[in-house]
Amino acid sequence: MNWSGWSEFVNMGGYAFYVWGSLGTVLVCLALELTGLRRRFKKLHETKA
Repeated sequence: MNWSGWSEFVNMGGYAFYVWGSLGTVLVCLALELTGLRRRFKKLHETKA
């Protein structure tokens, strides 16, 4: 797909809500997963010490 400018790219051919909403959902899920992993890692190492 060819876009003539940034506004057309951001609009995604009328599907911007779905595209950017999906991207946002993925980023939030990744952040939650990384936070959970970090907490479990710290908890695991605290119990070993």
